[in-house]
Amino acid sequence: MVLFLAALVAGFGQFGAVASLNDVARHFGHHAAGHTLKSVVGLSGSMLGLGLGVLRLASLASLPLSSLADRRGRTRILQLFLFTGLVSTAAASLSFSYWFFVLCFAFARPLLSAASTLVQVVTVELSSTSRRMHRLVVMAAGAGIGAGLSAVLHGVIRGPNSFRWLFALAIVPAVIVTPLLRHIPEPRRHSPDAPLARLGSVPPTMRGRLAVVAIMAFTIGMITGPANGFAFVYGEGVLRISPHVVASVVALSAFTGLGGLILSRRLAHTVGRRGTVAIGVVASAVTSCIAYSGGRWAFIGGYMIGVAAAGLLAPAATAISTEIFAHSFRATAAGWVVVAGVLGATTGLFVFGLIGDLAHVAGVTSLRLPALLTFLPLTPTLLLLRRLPESARMELH
Repeated sequence: MVLFLAALVAGFGQFGAVASLNDVARHFGHHAAGHTLKSVVGLSGSMLGLGLGVLRLASLASLPLSSLADRRGRTRILQLFLFTGLVSTAAASLSFSYWFFVLCFAFARPLLSAASTLVQVVTVELSSTSRRMHRLVVMAAGAGIGAGLSAVLHGVIRGPNSFRWLFALAIVPAVIVTPLLRHIPEPRRHSPDAPLARLGSVPPTMRGRLAVVAIMAFTIGMITGPANGFAFVYGEGVLRISPHVVASVVALSAFTGLGGLILSRRLAHTVGRRGTVAIGVVASAVTSCIAYSGGRWAFIGGYMIGVAAAGLLAPAATAISTEIFAHSFRATAAGWVVVAGVLGATTGLFVFGLIGDLAHVAGVTSLRLPALLTFLPLTPTLLLLRRLPESARMELH
């Protein structure tokens, strides 16, 4: 239960920047006549993509942060990172410019990313083989609920400074939830005599396997980064959907997300982790293209089914990226996977935003073209999954 709460509040802290991005852009941007993305939301797609990219790049620091847990213990580091990340998120409520907002979240993001990573690692290490996937599904549900709660509160709390109140709320779980983490048992090392990994290092024999997992994380990040990052700007800013309607859509998406999580658990045991990841990546790419294809119903339908696709993908991707590595460097390997995902998301945000600017200059009113050109060319990388071992029945070591 405590790990579930940790996953929830980490998701809440990280998603606040995305959920409120349209309000932040309108508050700090400058509107002008025309048909460009900047004239609609206040900031150009390139600037929005750059700001979101900076947040993603800041997550690169989660590698050395996660690696510390292999040397200093999981639970103590998890508690420290979660508390500091939430406090930094709350500090964004004092933003006096768009780039100060970016700076606050850039500091909080690697701490919360590392905390989320450690929640997954500890969940795997404290679970039996038969219960591992079930508990990863629960943790993914917690992260999804936290992100959804941030989006719902964004729709409920309205006003010229509504985003400030949303960010300030992060101080509540920092004070209430993080002290509970001291009650989580420290996972034992399966090989007590195994040497500890050097900071950011994995054994040479495992680097090929890690490279394949990293490429998959890059692909997933390049799809989910812009798919999530531009969703609220597109829905509220371009399509002019009311924030209250968007909040309702997010709330209803909890049911489709739950369906995706349940399906992920079943498929992970029948077709395996690798097959589930492949299906989840393709589903995420296709549903994102639908959501950005133009029109309110396409956005709503694509978003809701996309949440189901994310629920299908997340637990299996977490399982395959943690189960196939040893305890002595598992958190370090997970940190490298986060780095690859960050680089993928940063690349995707920049490419998506740049193509979006060019498309709007040409008079296009949807983001169909950037979605198609950013997401679909990545799907052939799924063939690399065949080089990874199937970990559904793998014992931890």
